[in-house]
Amino acid sequence: MTKYTHPHGHVFYRKMGFARPKISHGEGIYLFDDTGKRYIDGSGGAIVVNVGHGRSRIANVIAQQTQTVAYAHPTMFTSEPAERFSEALAPIVPIPDARFFYMSSGSEVVEGAIKLARQIQMARGENGRTLTISRWRSYHGLSFGALAASGRPGFRQPYLGMIHDVPHIEPPYPYRESISGVEAANRLEQAILQYGAANISAFIAEPISGASMGAVIPPDGYWPRVRQICDQYGILLIADEVLVGMGRTGKWWGINHWDVQPDILVSSKGLAGGYWPLGAIAAKGEDVALIHDKLGDFSHGGTFSHHAVGTAVGLEVLRIIQEEKLVENAAVVGEYLGQKLHHTFSEHPHIGDIRGRGLFWGLELVQDRESKAPFHAARHLAPDIWKRAFEMGLIVYYSQGCIDGVNGDVLMLGPPLIARREDVDEMVGMLETAVNAELQI
Repeated sequence: MTKYTHPHGHVFYRKMGFARPKISHGEGIYLFDDTGKRYIDGSGGAIVVNVGHGRSRIANVIAQQTQTVAYAHPTMFTSEPAERFSEALAPIVPIPDARFFYMSSGSEVVEGAIKLARQIQMARGENGRTLTISRWRSYHGLSFGALAASGRPGFRQPYLGMIHDVPHIEPPYPYRESISGVEAANRLEQAILQYGAANISAFIAEPISGASMGAVIPPDGYWPRVRQICDQYGILLIADEVLVGMGRTGKWWGINHWDVQPDILVSSKGLAGGYWPLGAIAAKGEDVALIHDKLGDFSHGGTFSHHAVGTAVGLEVLRIIQEEKLVENAAVVGEYLGQKLHHTFSEHPHIGDIRGRGLFWGLELVQDRESKAPFHAARHLAPDIWKRAFEMGLIVYYSQGCIDGVNGDVLMLGPPLIARREDVDEMVGMLETAVNAELQI
């Protein structure tokens, strides 16, 4: 336990050994606890907060919408916010004539996307296509369908006898393998041939790896070759943009860096900036129409789907991003963040790789730079550095298992898209202090 006083209440959390300070309020890129301590939010929570904390205009939208109508079930009604948000979102997603299905989280929209791909295949007359291929060291959520697609052993192991598992392939990992993007993508074709194309519905992957591997950028040939393979075998491509979407990487979507068009795109986290639990599935209008014509309905739903307040928040967050040119800011300040990280850590004896795009960067920790040997997982290096940084007043994101699901420590920075160069200087300086203090350098 840390020095913080654990509340004597009736709440329990996923991480049970951490005594949490009580949050008071947030402003811009900062959070404050009830003792007045300030934390610089260097990871936007879980890479969620993109327009910053304490936006009164979003609070006003929530208040206004709840006073108008807070809830109307989507099997009975549509709402003005859902329609207007979809109209505003359609031009920026890389999917033609996009249609949107709204849920409350990344896990939920991943579940929905897998189901949607299956039903598109059914509508096409491909009833045997039931399998979704995914990648190891991916993260797609913790509900059962999303968990089956996820490639993080620690989350999966307690439930392996309960989930309907899916095939997984190795992800591209330039730091630890010297193969081209085409060669890495050809693993997908090998899996398709192994399981039989007639059995495969979709391939789901993060365009830039998220929490499990920490901002790994695939080689340039990877995504164009994946698209080619999916087209060749009649497989739907699902881009999981839950973490890297909505401007995080300096473009609206991670997949935009390769000018590749997915069949289905899912987004959450930054979609509502942390102000409301919201996720979206984007699909081609022609595919949605095909389901309607051949099957009648989309067999999926949720009590809080298409929520009027949630979509009103999403629309306001989108407007802020556009008005304040935060995607452009993520590109410019993100480039500076990358330069600052390289300047600070490129010769560090225990930083093996510095990778990222826009305002999402990862540092892979190693015992030895030459051999790239990781620290043993039992050392708990990444979480221990996280604790030091947190006590100093810097919030970062971390992960273990980037190499094989168990070993491999990564630290990640993903501050709000409003971050400035001086904020980057402060964050990187504090992170350097925390890393060196934990490693006793």
